[in-house]
Parts: sequence; structure tokens; C-alpha cells
Amino acid sequence: MNVEKRSRRTAVYGGSFDPVHNGHLSIAKALIEQFRIDEFVFIPAFHAPHKTRLKPTSAYDRYTMLCLVTADEKRMKVSRMEIDVPERPYSIETLARLNTERPDDDIYFIMGADSWMDIKTWREWEDVLSISNHIVMSRPGYQISFDHVADEIRSRITDLRGQTGDADIAGAAKRIYITDRVNADISATGIRAKARAEDSSWRQDVAAEVAIYIEKYQIYS
Repeated sequence: MNVEKRSRRTAVYGGSFDPVHNGHLSIAKALIEQFRIDEFVFIPAFHAPHKTRLKPTSAYDRYTMLCLVTADEKRMKVSRMEIDVPERPYSIETLARLNTERPDDDIYFIMGADSWMDIKTWREWEDVLSISNHIVMSRPGYQISFDHVADEIRSRITDLRGQTGDADIAGAAKRIYITDRVNADISATGIRAKARAEDSSWRQDVAAEVAIYIEKYQIYS
């Protein structure tokens, strides 16, 4: 029996991860299953370009916490690419570099519903949407619109909300998938605030390794 070969699927998930929490891991596990991802890559930002007024925790601490929590996850990895080249933080540059380094992979760029709604504020946003596949994560109570993008982009949208099986992925065109598979209602901002207030309930929202690291090095003191 002939088995159809497919390209390697690599999902990339960028963000501050300040800190990485159980919601991030739930997203990774759910999308690996739904899209049959071969490698899921977390890409911590050195400093997100749209958060210029905020001072994040050291990139190296955030990278370390990600490494700790994914150490035993076979399909999850952590990339230093935006930490090592902090002067090139934009998504279009990261995606172009990934396409160069992984020419045979199908790249799936993950974003939240709020990022999708603000996509036209991104640098070279139309190129961002055409250079790779995209997975847009919806959440309860959040209304997603498609009216802010052109017809050509809308023609590449596949709405998977409400579906329970694996995603049906076909065709050569770069697609935009809308999924509600994950409802991760955990706030990194809330975790930091609780840690600073010495409210230990934040520990339930992160992996044990991350909690130990935060406390040992007093990351949010």
C-alpha cells in the first residue's frame, strides 16, 4: 500500500512567555494533535516590538523557563533566534528566516484572535499572511471578523471552529486556519502580579519546574 508522503509540519509560537504557563502548554499539545505537527517551536521575543513601553523579564530567564518545561516533550523545542538577533524582532523577518532555514517544511505561524484583528498594524502584514500558513486561536466570547482583509486573503481562510477531529489540510496555497480547540484562560500578567504580592496561588498556573525557577531566582520579586 502506498502511503502519501507529506512535508514536515513545523509550528512556531512567538511571544513574551513572561512566564510560560500551563495555558501555553495546553495550546501546544492541542495544536500538535489537531494539525499533526511534527515540531512545535516556541520563539521567545527579546522584546516584542508592539510592547515598547513595557520592560519584560530578562529574555534569558524566559528562555530558560521554556527549556525547563519542554525538556521532556519530544515534539516541542525552544528557539533563540529572536534573542540572538534582538534588532530584528518583526514577524516577517522571523518567518523569512525560517523559510530559508527550513525550505522543505510547511511552517504554521500561531497567533491569537486579538492579533488577527490587529494584523493590519503589523509590518508588511500582507507578506506575513502569504509567507506561511497561519493558525488563529479563537476564544469564548471573542468575535472574529474577516472584513478587514481583502478577498484574496479571505479565500484562504478555513474555519475549524466547532470541529473535533484533525484539521483537513490540503492544497499548495498558504492557508489561515481559525480554531477554537484550546480555551486557555490563564494570564501571565496575573501570575506576575500574584507572585509580587506573595499570593502563592500563581503556582497552580505554571509547571513545577517553572515555579521552582521563579522562586529560586526571585524573578518577580
